[in-house]
Amino acid sequence: MKKTILGIIFLSALSAFAQMPSGQQTFPVPQIPFAPKHYVCYRTDGPIRIDGKLDEPSWKKAAWTDYFVDIQGSSQPVPRYKTRVKMLWDSKYLYVGAELQEPNLWATLRERDTVIFRNNDFEVFIDPNGSTTPYYETEINALGTVWDLLLRAPYRDIAGAPINAFDITGLKVAVGLHGTLDNPSDVDSGWTVEIAFPWSILGEGSLTGAPPAPGSQWRINFSRVEWHLNVKNGVYEKATDPKTGRTLPEDNWVWSPQGLINMHYPEMWGFLQFSDKVVGDGKSDFLWNPVEDAKWDLRLVYYAERQYFENHGEFTPDLSKLDLKELPLSGYSLPPKVYVTPSLFEGIIQNTDGKTSVHIEQDGKTWITTNK
Repeated sequence: MKKTILGIIFLSALSAFAQMPSGQQTFPVPQIPFAPKHYVCYRTDGPIRIDGKLDEPSWKKAAWTDYFVDIQGSSQPVPRYKTRVKMLWDSKYLYVGAELQEPNLWATLRERDTVIFRNNDFEVFIDPNGSTTPYYETEINALGTVWDLLLRAPYRDIAGAPINAFDITGLKVAVGLHGTLDNPSDVDSGWTVEIAFPWSILGEGSLTGAPPAPGSQWRINFSRVEWHLNVKNGVYEKATDPKTGRTLPEDNWVWSPQGLINMHYPEMWGFLQFSDKVVGDGKSDFLWNPVEDAKWDLRLVYYAERQYFENHGEFTPDLSKLDLKELPLSGYSLPPKVYVTPSLFEGIIQNTDGKTSVHIEQDGKTWITTNK
């Protein structure tokens, strides 16, 4: 992955945003470098039964991800309990298997589409196009209760209202408990989650359909919400701050760190690359797509424009007000072009061969156009 000079300049600018006087910095930005994790997903070797056990030969051959880290990144403490994930695919489903270390198995929510992260949970976020819009979110607790929703855009953006009535038709979910649920008298070892996401639904949010072609890359991330618990009268309850009486904040642990406490920055999610090889029958290397560097540079333009709008009530085409510099970026022409109206903007970086342009707009959506 290339580290662009423009990216370095913008990270300095974003650090300056963080030091602005109170009231000026109102648009949150990630406080870590752009370095998403990646995973190569192989085809299954035989059928997968969704029972929460992860015991099929295909699962045993599939590689685990790295253990989860704090959502803000390595500057924060290592999570108290370990979490990791595997993925597979076939002609009908994308499979996700997760292993969560947990000494206190606890879950209370039983109704579908309730706000599951009010319990300890496991969450999956999928952006098929890598454009940040639309994307899918699925949350599951240790009872196997599901909250699945579709987001037209992140909450930070104008169109960012979730569609809670949306259901992933054909979704299969199972959990395996390694201990006893809601029993504080013993120490549990953890739980596993097994999910089958049907391509028939994921494909509706993909510009190229599904299942993806081999070599295709989607954006994906995983989150684990973990509350601090106490035991009172023989039952679990959320721990509170003795000084304020308020519930202690939850821990948020993720596969690919976000750089801030917000999962709804899809540009920070990891890359999922699909291989046509059967799991265990050879290796496919992850291939970095240089267009992602251009998209990230435009993302920094987006952050700066959004901050400028918060401070001035309008976007600006004047790049000098955003601290942008005309610096060389391999393969793309700088500075980016920015077009604005009082309430809209579009940023464009063009490949130096003139054949490809990368775009971003005020709602954070990115896309690529090919010039004839």
